[in-house]
Order: sequence, then structure tokens, then C-alpha cells
Amino acid sequence: MNSPTRLESDSLGPRSIPADALYGAHASRSRENFARFAPFPLPLPIYHAMALLKKACALANRELGDLPPDLADAIAAACDDVLSGTHDADLVLPIYQAGSGTSANMALNEVIANLANRALGQPLGTRSPVHPNDHVNRGQSTNNVFPSAAKVAVVQAAAEALRPAAAALADAFAAKADEFAPVLKAARTHLQDAVPITLGQEFHAYAAALRRDLDRLDAVLPRLCQLGIGGNAVGTGLNTRLAFRPAVLRHLQPLVPCAPAPFAIPDDPIAATQFLTDFADYSATLRAFALDLQVIANDLRLLASGPRTGIAEIALPAVEPGSSIMPGKVNPSICEAANMAAIQVQGLDHAVALACGATQLELNTHMPLIAADTLHATALLAAALSTLADKCVRGITANADTCARHLEQSAALPTLLNPVLGYDRVAALVRESLATQKTLRDLVLERNLLSPAAFDALLAASTSPNR
Repeated sequence: MNSPTRLESDSLGPRSIPADALYGAHASRSRENFARFAPFPLPLPIYHAMALLKKACALANRELGDLPPDLADAIAAACDDVLSGTHDADLVLPIYQAGSGTSANMALNEVIANLANRALGQPLGTRSPVHPNDHVNRGQSTNNVFPSAAKVAVVQAAAEALRPAAAALADAFAAKADEFAPVLKAARTHLQDAVPITLGQEFHAYAAALRRDLDRLDAVLPRLCQLGIGGNAVGTGLNTRLAFRPAVLRHLQPLVPCAPAPFAIPDDPIAATQFLTDFADYSATLRAFALDLQVIANDLRLLASGPRTGIAEIALPAVEPGSSIMPGKVNPSICEAANMAAIQVQGLDHAVALACGATQLELNTHMPLIAADTLHATALLAAALSTLADKCVRGITANADTCARHLEQSAALPTLLNPVLGYDRVAALVRESLATQKTLRDLVLERNLLSPAAFDALLAASTSPNR
């Protein structure tokens, strides 16, 4: 049995559309044209950010007298309805569509117009009194709506998910750094024994790396608050009043309370339409995060390796059985998941960089890919950071005895003893240690070269320069 339909027309002719669908002819064509890309939907936060912008535009047009109050209010109310998530099913189009995002912008225009008209007592598809182009899209072009919405969506995701997750992981490492401050151990360079360090210092370095990443994030996010909205096709602001852009941003600001800086008109709106490298800059910041996350996750796996035949200086919390065939095996699953996420973020960054460099003349026609991959990377990184904090780092314990044993058996001690006993004597002790399997501590104490207290004091002082 066929579902009921309605007939709509656009500039290319009539279309048969499901009777209860909120989208219209343009979105119907896009669904058909890009149907094979349907498994790869454009992220909903982009549509929601466009709805915020369209609400701000409607309020600005009302304020400037360019939209009748009843129509502007109906559009604003429809935008709120979209933002509730109730109509997300009508906003399903793939990432891979018209390169400026026209399909997504028009789909949203049609949904908002139909919601507004229904609220004003009109049936779906009438395009009157609220028209998707003439009223919902007034003062706008996809060329500035879409990238501006992508910036708003990224700013929201970074502020609400990524930044808190990174800060929480940094705090978790800092807490472990305090807990592990007394645990002396051998550092390793080239995967070989190096000078003494404390486990706390290692964990403090992880916290410091993440906080540097947060500093980079805080530096780049304000640049995403420069929006080309109101610039229309190429940024010149054709068919808008001079007061339109400031009015839009003024109405938008309270709708995005998490914005890290005031929304602003770019110094050169044409350049802002043409060059999307602020996304590349932000994505590169995510890549730096991912690189540090990869280093940290690999370190934790190495330090926990074993538990009998590896380094085993820390123990990671057991979160699941590690093997379908080896009973009792427990794997560093959380670190491995974080590592895969970090690698994926780096791949997404490469795609974003290539897409940002694909602008030709006055327009970049890879905006949906840039927006989707940037949001994907932001969400994935936030998930990895928060999972690592909650499921791994907070539950890490130190194997202090193992750390002490490794230090006493390591090649870290010769460097420590060198200033006290001299290079040649220490070299002889190292040769004897290797031949007899005795530790340097044993040999030094046997020969009364240092007292036990002096040896322990030397160890304790070895990590103090960087405390």
C-alpha cells in the first residue's frame, strides 16, 4: 500500500513528497541524488547550529523591518522546535552533497517554513505565508550560513565536551602525580635504562602535556567566533542592510552561551568566505591533542606490560577479560581504544587540511566534509579523553617494589654515582655488576664506598632538580 503523498514544485518542476514530511522539493531531490551516500549523514549539530543562525537572522530582520513581526516570530519559534530535536528525522542528508552545503541549508529552510506555516494555520507544502527562500533564508546564502553554522557547532562541541574531557584527564594525571611522588624508578630513553625519575614526575608530565594542548585549544577557538553570516554569496553582503550583520550577531550571542569569545564580523568577509583555514588550524590543534594522547596511551601500556614478563611498574584497572582462549589474561583495552581514536583523529585532520586547501576563486566547495570531519574529530577525541580518565587513569596503581627493583638493577645508577665516585671506578663497578649479577648498591655498600644512608640520600636527591 502506497503512503499518502503531496505534490510540491520548485524551480525544476513538481515533486511527489510524503504527505507528512516537513522537508520539501529541494530536500527531496537531494535525498534522491545522494541516496547512495545515505549511510554517512551530515552531523545533526550542524543543522541545529544553522537553526540558531536562522533564528538570529529572523530576529534581526524583524528588528530592521525586513520581515513582518508575525512571520519573523513564527520562524523563530520553528527554529526552537528544530532545536528541540523533535524533527531530526526530516534533516537527514549525507555529508557528500553539494559542496557548499546547499542541500542541507535548503532542507532546513523547508522544514522551518513548513513548521512556521503549520503554526500559522496552513497545510504543509504551501510555501505561504512563510517561504523557505524569501523569508527563512532572508539575508543569507548557503555560502555563509553553512560555514558559520559549522563554526558555531564546533565551538559548542569543544566547549561542552572536548575541553571538560581534556581538563578532567589532566586533573586525573595530576592527582596520580601527587600520589606517586615518592615512587622512585628508572627513566628510559631509547627504551633503555636512563637516569632516576619518580613515577609521579612521569604522570605530572602527562598532565602538563594535556594542559599545553588546552592552551592551544583556547588560543584557536576565538578565531572560530568570526562568522561570515550575512555575507551572502561571496561575502560582500549583497541584498542586506549594513546593520544586518551586527544585528544577527547580537541576537546570536545569547543563544550560544558557551562561546569562548564574542561573535564578530571578520575583518575581510570575502576572505572569510573563501579561506576556511581557521578550521584547518583548529583541526591541527586536535591533531596535537591526538599525538599526545597516543604517546600517553602507549606509555601506559608499556609501563603496565607483563604482568610477569614485562615492565609492570603500574597496574591498570581490569575492565574486561582479555582473551577468548587464554584464561586470566587482561589487556590494556582502554589504552588501545584511545590509541585507535587518536589515529583516527589524525586521519580526519589530513582530510580537513586537504579540503580546506581545495577552495577555488571565491568559494570552498568542500564545506560539508570540513564541517563533518572536524566535528567527528572533536567528538571522538572528547570520548577518548574522558574514557581514558574514567576507565583507566583514576584506577591506576603503582607497583612501588617493582619500580625500586628495576632502579637498583638498572643502568641508571652509574650516571648517578659518577660525580661521587668517578667515571673509571663506576665503570669497573658496572662491569662487575654485569658479571656477578649483583646490584650496584650491593657492590658500593660491600666496598664501603658509600654508607646506606648516603646512597639513599643520593637516590632521593636525584630527581629534585625538576621537582
